[in-house]
Amino acid sequence: MMEWETVIGLEIHAQLSTKSKIFSGASTAYGAEPNTQACAVDLGLPGVLPVLNREAVRMAVKFGLAIGAPIAPRSIFARKNYFYPDLPKGYQISQYELPVVGRGQVEIELEDGETRTIGVTRAHLEEDAGKSLHEDYHGMTGVDLNRAGTPLLEIVSEPDMRSAREAVAYMKKIHALVRYLEICDGNMQEGSFRCDANVSVRRKGTEKFGTRTEIKNLNSFRFLERAIHFEVERQIDILEGGGAVVQETRLFDPDKGETRSMRSKEEANDYRYFPDPDLLPLDIEPAFIEQVRGSLPELPDEKKHRFMNDHGLSAYDAGVLTASREMAEYFEQVAVAVEGQAKLAANWVMGDLTGALNREGREITDSPVSAEALGGLLRRIQDNTISGKIAKEVFEAMWAGEGDADQVIERKGLKQITDTGAIEQVIDQVIADNPSQLEQYRSGKDKLFGFFVGQVMKRTGGKANPAQVNDLLKQKLS
Repeated sequence: MMEWETVIGLEIHAQLSTKSKIFSGASTAYGAEPNTQACAVDLGLPGVLPVLNREAVRMAVKFGLAIGAPIAPRSIFARKNYFYPDLPKGYQISQYELPVVGRGQVEIELEDGETRTIGVTRAHLEEDAGKSLHEDYHGMTGVDLNRAGTPLLEIVSEPDMRSAREAVAYMKKIHALVRYLEICDGNMQEGSFRCDANVSVRRKGTEKFGTRTEIKNLNSFRFLERAIHFEVERQIDILEGGGAVVQETRLFDPDKGETRSMRSKEEANDYRYFPDPDLLPLDIEPAFIEQVRGSLPELPDEKKHRFMNDHGLSAYDAGVLTASREMAEYFEQVAVAVEGQAKLAANWVMGDLTGALNREGREITDSPVSAEALGGLLRRIQDNTISGKIAKEVFEAMWAGEGDADQVIERKGLKQITDTGAIEQVIDQVIADNPSQLEQYRSGKDKLFGFFVGQVMKRTGGKANPAQVNDLLKQKLS
């Protein structure tokens, strides 16, 4: 493995969040009964004509501007010809020589903090095919054409990635970006966001690329990583055994953790591309581009740097909090509630909140504890009403629907003890009850200080102010 270099390029398919399809008025809503959302245009019936969806164009331009790519003033739709049961017309309308979005780039950050710039070759508009269903048909295949004609933005990267972790980081970056732009919901389970991975290997120091294979329809970050690892090892084994890698399309089997051959890899000439005679060239005016530019939101990288500058967060914390637009918005609402304590807000959003969401498989938009409610809880830590430890108990009660922080604290009697006299009484009693530990502490066993703190907190039910307990104990024990 040390003698070989991996070369990876990704073709990401992002389903655009339009209400209707790219060339027809049929609905794109997910989950309808099979073949109830495929109209005459989607089916390619004789005499029908496609009409381009303006909103799909706007979304493609939005993406192009976000990655610093030029927008083509004129682009062409082409027919990509091939026969497949879920492609009713016998061809797919796509873009080939003149795509709407030209070369751009995105910056990725790896787990160790290293950053890399990945080139985007192009992004073009096309229609999706239908879906073949293989289960429950007793040796036959069912075809659902609801998805036929759904608008896709195909985002093609340069072969700039050199490891599975870089490929995953790039895919995550594009996933976050299309969701920030609100042009794709990013739902990978429903197929709204998926990718094909082009993988090859070459000996280190070699300029020429090796023969690549294409792994189709990877719809999870974990599957992408596993598929690349397997494919790299497979290709190296072939080459070191004196064989030659065959250019082909492969599928990843997540149950077996391996790729398998699907078909020989087609070249562009196999598809017999030619301009679609039913669609005029797409002309985009500069005024339209500037209108779209004005609608761009604050992008992930911009938001990350603002969080670092305005809130004093580390690059890691800011990166985690800006991974999704929804989490970033949630954090900002909490941070406003506890002004000057952004780190406290960040710790709770990334820690207790995210842990609870993951435990129940919820999205942050579905959190039982709103940003306002969590802010209210953190204010009670700020004003010493409760300790950080008690706050965790209050949070769990809030998560279970038992009310806001003040209601839970009042009902359960969880207010922190800050009365110095009351705390001193407990400390005196603890010292009196543990003469042996006191003698050992005063003879130099400093670690026993934690024992005394624990005893005081135990006798106060965890309600004593920890800072006061520490200060008073130090005085008493010395």
